[in-house]
Amino acid sequence: MGMWASLDAMWEMPAEKRIFGAVLLFSWTVYLWETFLAQRQRRIYKTTTHVPLELGQIMDSETFEKSRLYQLDKSTFSFWSGLYSEIEGTLILLFGGIPYLWRLSGRFCGYAGFGPEYEITQSLVFLLLATLFSALTGLPWSLYNTFVIEEKHGFNQQVLVTIYADYIAPLFDKFTPLPEGKLKQEIEIMAKSIDFPLTKVYVVEGSKRSSHSNAYFYGFFKNKRIVLFDTLLEEYSVLNKDIQEESGMEPRNDGEGDSEEIKAKVKNKKQGCKNEEVLAVLGHELGHWKLGHTVKNIVISQVNSFLCFFLFAVLIGRKELFVAFGFYDSQPTLIGLLIIFQFIFSPYNEVLSFCLTVLSRRFEFQADAFAKKLGKAKDLYSALIKLNKDNLGFPVSDWLFSMWHYSHPPLLERLQALKNSKQD
Repeated sequence: MGMWASLDAMWEMPAEKRIFGAVLLFSWTVYLWETFLAQRQRRIYKTTTHVPLELGQIMDSETFEKSRLYQLDKSTFSFWSGLYSEIEGTLILLFGGIPYLWRLSGRFCGYAGFGPEYEITQSLVFLLLATLFSALTGLPWSLYNTFVIEEKHGFNQQVLVTIYADYIAPLFDKFTPLPEGKLKQEIEIMAKSIDFPLTKVYVVEGSKRSSHSNAYFYGFFKNKRIVLFDTLLEEYSVLNKDIQEESGMEPRNDGEGDSEEIKAKVKNKKQGCKNEEVLAVLGHELGHWKLGHTVKNIVISQVNSFLCFFLFAVLIGRKELFVAFGFYDSQPTLIGLLIIFQFIFSPYNEVLSFCLTVLSRRFEFQADAFAKKLGKAKDLYSALIKLNKDNLGFPVSDWLFSMWHYSHPPLLERLQALKNSKQD
């Protein structure tokens, strides 16, 4: 009876209080759910201290331990940063941080001679102040993540000023055309075989900022370009070049006279993929294009945007939404966007995010299958293992955490799907 009485009392509250309470309740419910999932995965990181038997041929014990410790540190960081973010957001709502910032932006506009009728100007000032606040409160977390966690595990390649470059990377990264040679020829042949309108192939010096590996394509219509990170290419990897400078680490060309220990160390330390494996990775990426995954994602995005703005048009006139967040005398359009898209649409966004994650995983399996049809199953199999090693990905996942968060299927699931073709 007590619970029902409480629910009845809540329902009898004014609409604006119900809205505000529902927003806070949902926010903390999602946070607790995410924390529950993260703790399940963290338990995997803590208890799986040895390479499982089924992974014996995939990952050596040293790389496995490095990956485990990296993911453990990341999960600890995510817990504390997530807790801080949730508390900060709650306090902002409880103490009227949004209307206060709006009034403050109005004062600044007033000093400059702009009255309340200049809503667009006040909105721009509000966005500037909100961005500065977010940057200042988020900077310590960003610095710790980059210069402590990433540095500790060997991924960070930055100096302080290039943090900004992450947001405008094309202005800082150096794109170099892939030199003429066997790799470029085979890429062009593979692209032509599936009618991919390739015009240029670039290598980007991603190693300047991070040692994570990647590849992608971009461009409209008949003007497509492929971009390969230098960390993806064994021949271009800066890390591999550094190995040669380490005394006693590089084996002789003929392989004679080198101890098995030295050979193992070099093999485990080497980064990137061989040409055949790079082609297999590109076969996967081109599969996304050939199967229309990119277009499908664009269509979904456009339909979602139309739906959201349609609902926004329906809700923007509801005064109780503004009152719930402390706006009693005005209904600024920008604030309406913030309230509706960030808070009111939260349940919808969570459901949509999960559905898109499920769809993304399906697309990844389909792209792998496409690469298999190109005869790249064996090379993709080994490439996935190498990329997992290079990025210190942990191959063991809690099923519930994986289902909710991983837009790409876990390594073992992808390898299993490739295994039969690999053995053919």
